Amino acid sequence: MASFRSRSTEASQAAAERRQREDRSPRLLAEVPTLATLKLELEETRAGASVPETVHVKHVAVAHAPALFDLPCLDTTCTGGGHDVTQQILAALRSKAARFQGEHACNGTTRTAACTRVLRYVGLATYKT
Repeated sequence: MASFRSRSTEASQAAAERRQREDRSPRLLAEVPTLATLKLELEETRAGASVPETVHVKHVAVAHAPALFDLPCLDTTCTGGGHDVTQQILAALRSKAARFQGEHACNGTTRTAACTRVLRYVGLATYKT
């Protein structure tokens, strides 16, 4: 039971730290003033797997969103990992890409081994004329 509590506490602390980074980040519209809408299609798999374990569509509230795309690893045993794809997404948005994609390997560890989770994302954006 103690290990569950410590993992829960670690997850809560990581979420609080992520919220603080979001609060300190510049706003997305300040970084990409012509951005009108942004949708991110996210899927996470284990390295080498052909079927995603999680699929999620995130509709970004452009008017209020931070210019930070730091997503947690969804493996509950992963510590110190996650997917910071901020620079890749901002570069695509600054170039006014209507559709972009990428992937990021988690840099955390699961108990005694490196985490093998891989995030794949597709971004769909529209811009003001």
